Amino acid sequence: MSKHLLFPLVAALAAAPAAQAAPELETVVDGLKTPWALAFLPDGQFLVTERDGAMRTARPGGKPSAPIQGVPAVDAVGQGGLLDVQLDSDFARNRTIYFCYAEPGADKTNGTALARARLSEDLKRLTDVKVIFSQKPKMESWLHFGCRIAEAPDGKLFLSMGERYKGMQSAQTLDNHLGKIVRIGKDGSVPADNPFVKTPGALPEIWSYGHRNSQGLIVDAQGRLWEHEHGPQGGDELNLISPKLNYGWPVITYGENYGGGKIGDGIAAKAGMEQPVVKWVPSIAPAGLVRLKSAKYGAGWQNSFFIGSLKFGHLERVKLDGDNRPAEQEKLFPDAGRMRDVREGPDGLLYLVLESAGKVVRVKP
Repeated sequence: MSKHLLFPLVAALAAAPAAQAAPELETVVDGLKTPWALAFLPDGQFLVTERDGAMRTARPGGKPSAPIQGVPAVDAVGQGGLLDVQLDSDFARNRTIYFCYAEPGADKTNGTALARARLSEDLKRLTDVKVIFSQKPKMESWLHFGCRIAEAPDGKLFLSMGERYKGMQSAQTLDNHLGKIVRIGKDGSVPADNPFVKTPGALPEIWSYGHRNSQGLIVDAQGRLWEHEHGPQGGDELNLISPKLNYGWPVITYGENYGGGKIGDGIAAKAGMEQPVVKWVPSIAPAGLVRLKSAKYGAGWQNSFFIGSLKFGHLERVKLDGDNRPAEQEKLFPDAGRMRDVREGPDGLLYLVLESAGKVVRVKP
């Protein structure tokens, strides 16, 4: 090759940008026992719940603390235990956190409950613990607690609740909290503009109904409420939640009974019942939900939903088009392990709670 052809080629290669490395997982905390949920403290530490009933703090690269004192008794049976945790939007001033758990009742019953507490300055204890919501009725069941918390821009709290499996038909009636999303004030009060406040026989906390078992609940940057829930055998859903609407379970579903066979009339649509924005057949068993705001991973991932899979142990990415239809969908980190929670950190990076591995990992760009 002549020199006058070689020199431009070398210059072009030198100027070409290097290929961007694919994101990878990096362990930031390990040594946890069945971790369930994660929150970010202002000093850079994590607040982590363990299903058996312990709440701990940990620094990236460090070991989990001793259990924080003051957590109430939880019914750590089956899918129950100490579940979600959220910091109040004004935590830096008021030290307030919210957590939900399986609350023990009488005669082996239990139910989803939401509590408020103050975290001490030394991070060693909870004080002023108060249960601000308890699911009605309590049941003898170890399944489908739901138990995700989201705070709206106006300071109201949303809580998702499963139908406890035994109570699936109750998801369609308004005299109970089974299979519902509720909306309350931070003191447990019922907002006057809740949709069923004036409906005779309806519990006034109810915001939406017809849900199965929600393991993901967020308010996005536009203030919209999103939820995902487990279907039965097939039929997991991502839903855009609006007040007063019926999301169909168990009348409509894209799933079937475990082992086969139709549920109810075996229909997937009915007038007056909402369709999912995204559905998964077969099920991925979704857990944890975030809609990524940051651009740390590039424009392609920005504004995507990220959802953990309990069943397959991967991270699901879903991006919607302008009409809220799935435009992109991919499975990431297929060998990561059973994922229980997905959060966006203050640094704009994704953090995953790996339940079976007892770890919190970070998605490194």
